[in-house]
Amino acid sequence: MTEPVAETRPHENEPSPTRLIALSDGIYAIAMTLLVIDVSVPAHLDDAGFHKALGEALPGIGAFALSFSLLSGFWRDHRRVLTVLPTETPLVTRLILLGLGLVALLPFPTGLLAEYASHPEAVALYAGTMTAIHGVHVALLLLTQRQVHPSPKSPAAVARRRFTVQLGTSALVFALSIPLAYINTTAAMCFWVTIVPTHYLIGHYWRRLPRP
Repeated sequence: MTEPVAETRPHENEPSPTRLIALSDGIYAIAMTLLVIDVSVPAHLDDAGFHKALGEALPGIGAFALSFSLLSGFWRDHRRVLTVLPTETPLVTRLILLGLGLVALLPFPTGLLAEYASHPEAVALYAGTMTAIHGVHVALLLLTQRQVHPSPKSPAAVARRRFTVQLGTSALVFALSIPLAYINTTAAMCFWVTIVPTHYLIGHYWRRLPRP
């Protein structure tokens, strides 16, 4: 009875997919909650003050909605990567922790975007953070592709490659918006919307490819 215990001791402190999933769930939950911390309307205002404060809160609500929807997708994608991962490597673990660190940072650029959307630095910082998070997820998918799907022609492997291309496209859109922010901040933020039709076109193109 003591031999199995002795064998498991060296691995007790090693991060497993289950532990990383629990850690990521906690960090995502905290980050999502912190997004709305600064969205508020002061109490005891008259009608004019209330409507003015409500109007001033709208940019914060918009930034919260944008970041929450993106974080929801990141969380879903993160679980999709981790739940199918049979084993971990130190590089994969470091990438996961880097991605979680960027997620924990996201409430800061979200707050800046809500308050200073007309400043190129605020828009660029937000876009840069999104570029980095997307980039980490793309790297994780590429590093674990063969480990998760040994057969590159399987439908699951093909779907995973399509998903990787879509995430890479999102990273590219946010990256291109960084220099655009220093020309026109509104144009840079509007450029983010191109992610939606781009994802649709990639999915449509992928479905039309001949199956092996």
